[in-house]
Amino acid sequence: MATPAQWLAGARPRTLPAAVVPVAVGTGAAVAEDGAVWWRALLALFVALALQVGVNYANDYSDGVKGTDKDRVGPLRLVGSGVAAPKQVLTAALGCFLAAAVAGLVLVVATQAWWLLLVGLASILAAWFYTGGSRPYGYRALGEISVFVFFGIVAVAGTTYVQVERLTWLSLAAAVPVGLLACALLVVNNLRDIVTDGPSGKRTLAVVLGDSRTRLAYSATLVLPFVFALALVPVRPFAALTVLALPLVVTPIKTVRSGATGPALIATLQQTGRLQLVFGALFTLGLALF
Repeated sequence: MATPAQWLAGARPRTLPAAVVPVAVGTGAAVAEDGAVWWRALLALFVALALQVGVNYANDYSDGVKGTDKDRVGPLRLVGSGVAAPKQVLTAALGCFLAAAVAGLVLVVATQAWWLLLVGLASILAAWFYTGGSRPYGYRALGEISVFVFFGIVAVAGTTYVQVERLTWLSLAAAVPVGLLACALLVVNNLRDIVTDGPSGKRTLAVVLGDSRTRLAYSATLVLPFVFALALVPVRPFAALTVLALPLVVTPIKTVRSGATGPALIATLQQTGRLQLVFGALFTLGLALF
């Protein structure tokens, strides 16, 4: 029986910035439209967090039963380490998805935008089939695309939509740097696991690109968000605040470009999450201010 601390570790709390930042930025874009509705923003945050934890447990379950977590380096995996039964982890994942669905349904009713049901269903299916099912797309180098779409475009623009009840160009533009930073977390995670993922048949983008090109891709996902944020300065001048987060880019890029592998990249994953949080806070403020 896994302990509460092990369940918390299995939820992968260091990945939660990927859920928090899009909602914050989407709310910043809603403030820019004079349409922020705080209870809807908080409910959107709950949906995002429930989906993030759900996908983490689902990945733990699917990778564990497939055996791809057996020799991995990194934080605890509940099924792979044997501290929790696969059925327990599966139940936890499905419980998170159900909680996200219920909260999302409240937002659908509030906005009367019934097409959001399809978006919610697509989000849950994407979360499950990342590593679940007989042909998981995460094993076919499509993980980063899914992360960009769902933790960038859908999460940011969706958060703005449920508050202002329309799609806005600002939320769509703001979603690009947010999606890139979410991809950065996955890229460095898969770079760390490249030596075990390949032999186990898990063809992540890192496995397909190879070590050196994955390191270049990681650097790009950290630098390009600043380019896109600064492109919004003519219409949202305080988006320039994001440059204050630039110093946080130096160490992770230096570490990755130096050829660090395995456990040495765990700290880089933490630094990437920290960068994502700081950039997201500054970007949110920059969009909200005028």
